[in-house]
Amino acid sequence: MAKDLESALAAVGPRLRELRQRREITLTRLAETTGISVSTLSRLESGSRRPTLELLLPLAEAYQVTLDELVDAPETGDPRVRARPIQRGGHTYVPLSRRPGGLQAFKQILPPEPGTCGVEQQTHEGYEWLYVLSGRVRLLLGDHDLVLTPGEAAEFDTRLPHAILNPGPEPAEVLNIFGPQGERVHVRARSTRGSGDDVAQ
Repeated sequence: MAKDLESALAAVGPRLRELRQRREITLTRLAETTGISVSTLSRLESGSRRPTLELLLPLAEAYQVTLDELVDAPETGDPRVRARPIQRGGHTYVPLSRRPGGLQAFKQILPPEPGTCGVEQQTHEGYEWLYVLSGRVRLLLGDHDLVLTPGEAAEFDTRLPHAILNPGPEPAEVLNIFGPQGERVHVRARSTRGSGDDVAQ
């Protein structure tokens, strides 16, 4: 499995270069579109920089392809999903969506990470909605410190400093929906039992 993952990640650079050249986009123009520096883009294409989710999301949006297309994920047998896990910082990300651009869905598996010493909160463009499937998830959002349990959800603007952790003692699974351009998830729920009216939140 590890060898397959390394092989898939090694193929990302050439695929990114091919996509950019096919669309006749310069590194400078791509940097302006994605917010990723020219030097980082160049290193990604040459394979000297390991691709991460934060880098692949804006590139998938810019090229109007899905994350699994960037990593050339194989068919899983489920016609709805072509998923090859992405490893980053000990976390596992499994792409669940095939829609180019727009909202991206993925399952995140977090190992136990007791304490927050040395944890750096990140910021980037977009809007995120997360739902805890199992385990406990600690969401650091600016000055807020929240612990979410199975069945609980949170949504936030990713331009706010944030970090998603697992306080333990077992692995946690989270369903993430991310809008790279700030799209929000529209939740619909019945206002009263027996009523035919829906309410959009």
